Amino acid sequence: MQRILRVNMTDRTATFEEVPEKYRERAGRWLTSSIVASEVPPTCHPLGPENKLVISAGLTSGTSSPTSARVSVGGKSPLTGTIKESNAGTGFAHMLARLRIKSIIIEGQPKGAGKYWTLKVDKGGASFLPADQFVGMKLSEAYEKLFNEHGGLSHTSIMGIGVAGEYRLGAAGICFNDIKGRATRYSGRGGMGAVMGSKGLKFVIIDDTDGPGVEIANKELFDQGRKKLTDALMSHAITKPKGALNSYGTAVLVNIINEVGGLPTRNFRSGRFEGATKVSGEALFANNKERTGKEVYNHACSPGCVIQCSNTVYRPDGSEHMSCLEYESDWAFGPNCGIDDLDTVAELVNRCNEYGLDTIEVGGALAVAMDGGLAEFGDGKRALEIVNEIGKGTPLGRIIGSGAVTTGRAFGVNRVPAVKGQNMPAYEPRAIKGIGMTYAIGTMGADHTSGYTIATEVLGVAGKADPLNSNKAEMARNFQYATAFIDSSGHCLFIAFAILDIPSGFEGMLEECNGILGTSWTADDVGRIGKEVIDMERKFNRAAGFTKADDRLPEFMTYEPLPPHNAVWDITDEELDSILS
Repeated sequence: MQRILRVNMTDRTATFEEVPEKYRERAGRWLTSSIVASEVPPTCHPLGPENKLVISAGLTSGTSSPTSARVSVGGKSPLTGTIKESNAGTGFAHMLARLRIKSIIIEGQPKGAGKYWTLKVDKGGASFLPADQFVGMKLSEAYEKLFNEHGGLSHTSIMGIGVAGEYRLGAAGICFNDIKGRATRYSGRGGMGAVMGSKGLKFVIIDDTDGPGVEIANKELFDQGRKKLTDALMSHAITKPKGALNSYGTAVLVNIINEVGGLPTRNFRSGRFEGATKVSGEALFANNKERTGKEVYNHACSPGCVIQCSNTVYRPDGSEHMSCLEYESDWAFGPNCGIDDLDTVAELVNRCNEYGLDTIEVGGALAVAMDGGLAEFGDGKRALEIVNEIGKGTPLGRIIGSGAVTTGRAFGVNRVPAVKGQNMPAYEPRAIKGIGMTYAIGTMGADHTSGYTIATEVLGVAGKADPLNSNKAEMARNFQYATAFIDSSGHCLFIAFAILDIPSGFEGMLEECNGILGTSWTADDVGRIGKEVIDMERKFNRAAGFTKADDRLPEFMTYEPLPPHNAVWDITDEELDSILS
């Protein structure tokens, strides 16, 4: 029987509750958004006692399903003021599911300011341990100590915040460990690390020793679906072994998006970066081969991942520098800041990992600050100095660590590529119109993962669409709904490439879910559930004070042509309003 663990940080109590019938089929984003919408007052202060931090593994997490170790973290975002769900790939998801804990709800706040705690969860229940000795510590050091103290990687996983969460910064993420124990897997966006910090919670440690495992209603149907999905993932050009992602990681997109003219460069001034090839996934692969003397293919971010797109960056002497350098992070500190040195970019990302920061938001804030005269575009040394200021908690560091919008206000910059307070990711909406619609209408601010139309617009998955074509309302809507379902399933978003192109893969995903739950979902239910999630989130946002006027891109994009296509953002307000009407 699954349970909900409710944790009150005011009196440090943790109690198990039965799962309400209405939540029986829900998990991941579907469940976190349901609980937030039901229990969090939309107008509350995100860092106040009324906000809650809700954690839930996906439907298929904890099973032998491929690429299914996603955990969702939800609450009201201190960065955007909207409802938020941010997810990560990590063994934490599997362990939580194997303990049959459907959700952990963190509520309340400590009575004493500046006090931090670790929540330890295992088969026997939950307990609290002091965490003050870890305050201010780099996360790699803290995680190493915690694994040594709590039994190592075999049955233990960690969720935690760095100094950014302690400072309650808008760019503070929540860090999970990867398969080697590195403190590098992030629920990065939306400032959820600040929410966790406001609860006085430094770490959550899961120990699934002797956990009962996931209940599967129809094992035969589940196994049938698992095989179909696995076969699809192992055969698709993007997700198969030694395919695009396994070879070059997500940074394979640097050259691809640059060629399309949609790689935001120097704070969204151009769609092409002259140094793109130097910071591309192909360059990283070549560097690693030269530095290690062998071809280095990528690894899984979490147990059971068959795509294995997580890369490792090596130093010139062959030693490991950091892992992993995702496309978004590579872009944020590379092309977006005009920096074309991979080692500098890798170190900027590494420091964000150590401090507990969202690389997209910090890279965006840094580019805005460069626009404001704080540094020259391309000055990697100065960029490192500024990111170090965040780690120190200086006034400048707190401005940059609060995100791009705050940075723009502090330095008088009007070129701030953000929606609902969140900086845009690595796709230029003037050059790739569908992703621009996703940014505009998304319930959580500018976020490519809420509807990855790039799959069709650029990669040719499920057909091909001209990136510059504006007639994409239906595409944007369908990707929003499908993504909300995938975020609830426990699967990585990257399964979308295979399931959109290979019908048996899509069937397999549904059969897995039906096998676990004993349901009879069809393709129609994917859209139904996705719409339910989006509608719920939109309702929360409306109650929080958001209107259609917030579903807009920055003004400068409507009148400033973007090279090389010299396109502007020309989607009308009426078209945007019709997408999810």
